[in-house]
Amino acid sequence: MKKLGFGTMRLPLLETEDVKSIDYGQLCRMVDSFLDNGFEYFDTAYPYHGEMSEGAVKKCLVDRYPREKYVLADKMPILRVTAAEEYEKYFEEQLKRCGVEYFNYYLLHNMGKERYGNTLKFGGFEFICDLKERGLVKNIGFSYHDDPQLLDEILTKYPEMDVVQLQINYLDWNSAAIQSGACYDDGKKIIVMEPVKGGSLATLPDKAMEVMRECGAKGSPASYAIRYAASLDNVMMVLSGMSSLEQVEDNVSYMKDFKPLNGDEQKMLERITDIVNDSITPCTNCKYCMEECPQNINIPAYFGLYNMYAATGKKTNMYYERYSMNHGKASECVKCGKCEHICPQHIKIRDELVKFADLYER
Repeated sequence: MKKLGFGTMRLPLLETEDVKSIDYGQLCRMVDSFLDNGFEYFDTAYPYHGEMSEGAVKKCLVDRYPREKYVLADKMPILRVTAAEEYEKYFEEQLKRCGVEYFNYYLLHNMGKERYGNTLKFGGFEFICDLKERGLVKNIGFSYHDDPQLLDEILTKYPEMDVVQLQINYLDWNSAAIQSGACYDDGKKIIVMEPVKGGSLATLPDKAMEVMRECGAKGSPASYAIRYAASLDNVMMVLSGMSSLEQVEDNVSYMKDFKPLNGDEQKMLERITDIVNDSITPCTNCKYCMEECPQNINIPAYFGLYNMYAATGKKTNMYYERYSMNHGKASECVKCGKCEHICPQHIKIRDELVKFADLYER
C-alpha cells in the first residue's frame, strides 16, 4: 500500500460549528480523488463527527466501491465499555454503520493507563484476538496516547498485536508530554496519527515560514510534516485528517511517489520545531475535552484562535464571538480539570484558557 491514509476525523462540513453537518458531496469527490491516485487506506472510529463518521464512510466509500478497492480500519470505543458483553454489541453496530462484513484493521481506541485497566478487566484484547480468529478482522492492534513504559508492558503481554497507532510528528518527537520518539522504538508496524498535529503544522508562524523560504522549501508545510512521519522505519501508514478536496490533492501530489526527507530537510524541521514550540498551544482539535467540560467551553476553537494569533499577530474577535455564541467563554472555566484528565496531548488546559481570556476578553 501507498503510505498515505485517509483519516475521517476532520471531514468537510456544511456548518462550521456542527460536526454532524458533513458535506457528503465534497467528501465523495475527495474519496474519488484519493482512490483514483492509487491510495486505499481509510480510518474511522465510533465517536468521530458525533458518531456520524462511520456512516459517512458507508455513504461515500462502501456503497460506491467494491470491497476489494479499499482498506478500512475502525476502532473499538473502549472508553465507553462498562461490561465485557458490550464489546460484541459495539462491534456489530460498527459493522452495520460501515456496511461491511469485516474490517482490514481493527484497533482498541485511545489506549492509556486508565483505559488499559478497564480493557484488562473486561477482556478487550482477548475479544479482538477472537475477532481475528473468526475472520471478522484481518489485523488487530490499538491506538495509543501514553508513556513508553506502559506501551512496552502492553506489547510484552500481548505480542499478537499486529500494529500500534501512535501520534508521531516532528513537533512531538522529543516532547516530554507526548514522547513520540520514545514510544516509536517498539519493533511493531506503526500507523501514524496526527502527523500534522491537528493542522498546527499546516499553518506555521511567520518566523517558521521564513526558515522554509530561506531553505528553498518547495512543498507545503503539511507536506514536510507528513513526509517526516512517512520517512521513519516501521511506519506502514500515515493518516491525514483531510477536510477538503484541495488537501487531498496536495497530499497525494507528494505521497504518490513518496521520497523520504533528506538531511537538509531534517535540519530545516529542527529549526522550525524550536520556533513552533515557543509559539503555539499543541491542540489537535480532537474535541475529547468538550465531552467532559461542565461549562461547555469550546476549548479547541479557542486554542485555534490563540495559535492563529501566534502565527499572524492578529486577533479575530469576530470568530471568538461566533465560537462562544452557544458555548461558555474561556473566563467561565471552573478549573475542575476534567478536560486535562482526558486530553491526549496532556495540555495544561486551565492555564492556557487563562492566557486566552487575557488576550481576548480583557
